[in-house]
Amino acid sequence: MIKVVIVDFDDTLTMTEEAFFNIENEVAAGMGFAPMTRQVHQKNWGTTINKAIAERIPGIDTDEFVKRLVKYLPKCVASGKVDTISERNIGILKQLNQTGMRLAILTNRRIAEVKHLLDETHILNSLFEKIYHADNLDYLKPDPRAFAQSLEYFEVKPDEAVYVGDSVGDGISAKGAGLHFIALLESGLRTRDYFAPVNVDFFAHKFPDILDYIK
Repeated sequence: MIKVVIVDFDDTLTMTEEAFFNIENEVAAGMGFAPMTRQVHQKNWGTTINKAIAERIPGIDTDEFVKRLVKYLPKCVASGKVDTISERNIGILKQLNQTGMRLAILTNRRIAEVKHLLDETHILNSLFEKIYHADNLDYLKPDPRAFAQSLEYFEVKPDEAVYVGDSVGDGISAKGAGLHFIALLESGLRTRDYFAPVNVDFFAHKFPDILDYIK
């Protein structure tokens, strides 16, 4: 019986890859670098930004890039350019809460990239008990040990938790830890074939579809 639902953030709870592709290119342009292609951005999408940007834009000062990105991000959030959670998805989360399901977010984003989500006034804080990110996790996805802290906190066995994610790394991490894994295809970036290396328990074409498996 599933007792805990843990979800990825990017391209799972909200669609963000295209938005960050544009935002990162804007920051890079301000540093004098030519824009990356969408293909290059998608290739390592889901990797921590420090590592990802070094691969996406060779030669860029990663520390300076992240500093500028962090400074620019609040403006993008405030304008609704990125990290807007749809009313549809908020409704699904509320339904899960009402059935007694406990919720957590687990993302490879760094603290500076989730700071706005941690604000006590943010809607997510009334729905999720815990938000795990790169700076409060001992291990990051795709390492299965990324889930050790959440399983301990919620005091559940691995097969009593499900992870909802959009990448092979998400699946490798979740299944390696013994959790159920729901692959979300909503972003359109990945297909069922992409998940061939993972024993996916359920494919969801839209976020609300996760209810079909969890119930």
